[in-house]
Amino acid sequence: MTTAAAATDPVWNKRRTAKRERLASAARHSDGRLIKPDELGQVLEAVIRPGDKVALEGDNQKQADFLSRTLAACDPKRLHDLHMLIGSVSRGEHLDLFEEGIASKLDLAYAGPQSVRIAQLVADGTVSIGAIHTYVELYARMVIDLRPDIALVCASAADKHGNLYTGANTEDTPIIVEATAFHDGVVIVQADEIVGEGELPRIDIPGDWVDLVVQADRPFFLEPLFTRDPQGIGPLHILQAMMALRGIYERHQVVSLNHGVGFSTAAIELILPTYGEQLGLKGRICRNWALNPHPTLIPAIESGWVETIHSFGGESGMTKYVAARPDVFFNGADGSLRSNRVLCQLAGQYAIDMFIGSTLQMDAQANSSTVTEGRLSGFGGAPNMGHDPHGRRHSTPAWLDLQHGEGAGMRGRKLVVQVVETFQSSGTPTFVESLDAISVGHDAGMSLPPVMIYGDDVTHVVTEEGIAYLYKATSLEDRKAALAAIAGVTPLGRSADPGALERLRSDGLVALPSDLKVDTSLATRSLLAARSIGDLVAWSGGLYEPPARFRNW
Repeated sequence: MTTAAAATDPVWNKRRTAKRERLASAARHSDGRLIKPDELGQVLEAVIRPGDKVALEGDNQKQADFLSRTLAACDPKRLHDLHMLIGSVSRGEHLDLFEEGIASKLDLAYAGPQSVRIAQLVADGTVSIGAIHTYVELYARMVIDLRPDIALVCASAADKHGNLYTGANTEDTPIIVEATAFHDGVVIVQADEIVGEGELPRIDIPGDWVDLVVQADRPFFLEPLFTRDPQGIGPLHILQAMMALRGIYERHQVVSLNHGVGFSTAAIELILPTYGEQLGLKGRICRNWALNPHPTLIPAIESGWVETIHSFGGESGMTKYVAARPDVFFNGADGSLRSNRVLCQLAGQYAIDMFIGSTLQMDAQANSSTVTEGRLSGFGGAPNMGHDPHGRRHSTPAWLDLQHGEGAGMRGRKLVVQVVETFQSSGTPTFVESLDAISVGHDAGMSLPPVMIYGDDVTHVVTEEGIAYLYKATSLEDRKAALAAIAGVTPLGRSADPGALERLRSDGLVALPSDLKVDTSLATRSLLAARSIGDLVAWSGGLYEPPARFRNW
């Protein structure tokens, strides 16, 4: 090879070379892979470069909070213009990064706890939004065009070689680490504890995927996001649950499913051992779940309704209960849950019969969003599960029950259910003429409005008035009429043609409680298998240990 030719040869290992340089600059602040905790800030300033894409683990529940707090305290003269990739923007310092000038661009999936503040920061230009993703979408992009330069994640325990035990709350850690480690990014882990060699209960992530580990100043923050106190369940929730069981679960033989988090779905879980038993549905519905370990599902599990649950993440206080039910949950040999958000989201997309969730706003075409005026909340995994995936090829009775098309175009359909009250607790109507998401998206400079679930994917809508069977509608006019019929005294409901209701009921587009043979007088709290957190503890035989804020006895 000539000298001239060699000079023009491409360099194929620039990222690998840069990684070695980054780690070398931090070496004096660590002992092998173990960072000296009081020098973590110096390590971050040494390995991170301005403009880097930084994947900061902010899951639905667990947060790499020692790393995020330390990053937010770094010098913006050294670290600036970072592009943050955060699944769930849940902590104050996630947005402090932008106010301090350390970060400028954000790609996310959910921002519920920070939804108001992030909307303000977007409005004043402090935060530039790349996109509001679904969880699977964001993590998929990490191996395509959002490849992290740095990953900041958390684990329950680590050893000196960097082997990690993530335990029940594995959640998003594997995909973030893999996307970073195998494209020569730097992986930094905060661990609740550093243990001796051979002392990890199991190895969830091998040490050669990990570059640096620091013992955190306290255990990583864990949000009990999927816990609902049965005391918050009222008669309207119970009525909706009864209608859903009769008019959807029983009618369509729903065996595999996901429940969104909310009081209406918690009510469904808590009437399975009572109302569901009365209907003779045990063994016929609700056997296989893509679901976090909801405490409100304990009575149904103990009553023999549930065969399996694969989880996105763990849930505070459920560790001992889950470990004691290995036939139901996906547990490791050590006894603890193995959760995986991406895998469970894919199960929710392709392997289940039904997704049932809720929303803050819905328009007359059944488009819905939790992004409302002054709140840029995102929507997490709902769009993954809340749509009909055309790639599905296996059939189940529920999927085939919504069969449509003919010949080579014949296929079934996934049930996508929205259960909402006609008015929010604030008194604002759920049904609106135009989603706030349209104006919010425009003002934030988004190419598309942040719609959570598109109306043409929604098959059923449940309110306290009845059920709209939207999959039966043959026109937009029929869809709007069916929604209006169950929209109560909202503006949409008041626009309903009273004369059309009987036709809609006759055609099967709308069912009222009486059509479903639901006795509304039974919609009381006495129908709940558990009426308090204390009842759930009793059902679990004392294995459920609720967080302090839920202990009211």
